[in-house]
Amino acid sequence: MRRILGVVVAIVIGVSVFSPVSPASAATSTPVVFVHGYSGSASNWTTAMSVFRSAGWSSSNLFAYEYDSYGDNVQNARGLATYVNQVRSRTGAAKVAIVNHSMGGLVSQYYLKVLGGNRNVSHLASVAGANHGTTAAGACLVYLTCQQMYPGSSFISQISAGDETPGSTRYATWYSPCDGIIIPYTSTVLEDGATNNVVSCQTHLGFLTDNAVLTQIANFVRA
Repeated sequence: MRRILGVVVAIVIGVSVFSPVSPASAATSTPVVFVHGYSGSASNWTTAMSVFRSAGWSSSNLFAYEYDSYGDNVQNARGLATYVNQVRSRTGAAKVAIVNHSMGGLVSQYYLKVLGGNRNVSHLASVAGANHGTTAAGACLVYLTCQQMYPGSSFISQISAGDETPGSTRYATWYSPCDGIIIPYTSTVLEDGATNNVVSCQTHLGFLTDNAVLTQIANFVRA
């Protein structure tokens, strides 16, 4: 599989950095599956879906996967696999794009790497993803999902070993030193060819309504 030496880091300063997405040039039939974070839901993606619709996506190609935040991320990843297959069957698309947030990064990475889901995914955009864990999970270790999200867990070791960006999928991340929940904030960064974008200052939940970042993600997915 293709590897790109080094990590491309883009510094996102503000809205002025990005050109607005032109609906006329954003025609795409790639279905997008949004994957929420710990204690999240499909409602987290209201702004993101609006941005994607403005970018040319049809509502019929925008989907939000919901899972049990307090269960087991292995089962959540298997559920994502089933959901992606349902989306592909419903839309007739060979591949989907995945946009995840927070613990959704762990669910997505397990699906793409361990379950071989990269074959079905054209783009993976991880927004403040807990891809290498977060010490903030120490506050909820009563739940297996939080145990799996803690740095150094066997779950994280499994998805981090070897190539973190398998297959022909295009990978990108967005992360910020002002996150406050992903600790360390660089946990989101993926190696082996991902485009890693550091946002100058955005909070963990703020990413979900950051039109500048969401516009950049829409541009990434349609590229």
